[in-house]
Amino acid sequence: MTRIREEVTIRAPSGEVWNAVHVDLDNLPRWAGYVKRAQALDGRPGKNWRVRYELALPGGFTGGLILLHTEWDPPRRCAGRFDGGPLRGDWSYTYSEQAGATDLVYEMDYQLTGVLRFAGGMLKNQYAEGIRQAMDSLKRYLEEGRRRPAAKISQ
Repeated sequence: MTRIREEVTIRAPSGEVWNAVHVDLDNLPRWAGYVKRAQALDGRPGKNWRVRYELALPGGFTGGLILLHTEWDPPRRCAGRFDGGPLRGDWSYTYSEQAGATDLVYEMDYQLTGVLRFAGGMLKNQYAEGIRQAMDSLKRYLEEGRRRPAAKISQ
């Protein structure tokens, strides 16, 4: 398993950050450059909710990824597992707010599957960089209030 851990402090209330990350699926591609589209598969936001992400991955790969939410404690923690697509593993977002700013920690333990496992180290490094860029882009998206597209992951 490969582990990714990224942290960012965003000058916005935790509820606003939570909404941008977990609920506002239509605008997610504006800050997550590797996401072409996000779509709820069933139910409403909460525990056992599944969301499909259409991805444009490093190296020219495209694909879909399904996230299953196993924890839903707004605006403190959201966690789950990959439930379909090129990754196996778990992910989580942890939020803590002080003085109107939110510390956001994203953690992921994953393993590449299918054709992507052959891309190995090259893709792992680019994927980790893509997560870093997405966290920075989320910060800009919420702090600047701009609705501009996020930078794409370098190919």
